[in-house]
Amino acid sequence: MMKIAIAGATGRMGKMLIEAVLNSSDTELVGALEHDACPQLGEDAGAFLGKKTGVVITADIAKALRDAQFLIDFTRPEATMAYLEVAQGTGSKMIIGTTGLSPEQIDVLKTASQNLAIVFSPNMSVGVNATFKLLEIATKMLNEGYDIEIVETHHRHKVDAPSGTALKMGEVIAQALGEKLDDVAVYAREGHTGERKAGSIGFATIRGGDIVGDHTVLFAGEGERIEISHKSSSRQSYAQGSLRATRFLQSQNSGLYDMQDVLGLRH
Repeated sequence: MMKIAIAGATGRMGKMLIEAVLNSSDTELVGALEHDACPQLGEDAGAFLGKKTGVVITADIAKALRDAQFLIDFTRPEATMAYLEVAQGTGSKMIIGTTGLSPEQIDVLKTASQNLAIVFSPNMSVGVNATFKLLEIATKMLNEGYDIEIVETHHRHKVDAPSGTALKMGEVIAQALGEKLDDVAVYAREGHTGERKAGSIGFATIRGGDIVGDHTVLFAGEGERIEISHKSSSRQSYAQGSLRATRFLQSQNSGLYDMQDVLGLRH
């Protein structure tokens, strides 16, 4: 049995992860983390499902990770960094879906991964990661005469833009073009912008309602366009992908991986 702790235990994603762990035959919930002002501190982590798990929601990181072989974290960058520091002491391998990490924070992950196994991916969905692979193939075929635009849509509560998934799509496309995303990305257009610059990758962000996450990459050519889309109707795919990443880490002692590694899609 894989002993798992969940960060952000009372959030939308946290609840989905807890439910997935409780319903899986090879996983056991041993920890549930929240911030120190969370009103559900001290409650059973399975209360929202009407289940008694014996795992109490806590803000004490060391307590939550004491028995945890793995920590699944979809929270905020500053929380992820705090969890990582403690996990290095407990040896709890991390599955990180947090978005919005700075380059400096990603460097901290890389350093920690020398002694701790980590899967870090902006999107844990198997379908999204299959989409990354499709984008790589399409870009290599459509690398001349096509303008590339990325449109992403999320719920009104999302705090970062563009989404981590959209940025990863841009990175995959830029790499397939032999470019760095920072050199070709266009994140905003307003006023008299002039003609579209050839070779650029445009981003558009939409926020509203309770949309879980939609991403479309448009390859617009002369007389035709190709669209590759992924639409999430539930966070369940992220939860199941996280468990798949956890199983992958069982055989890893150190290293920084992503879902392309987990799914065997790396060249």
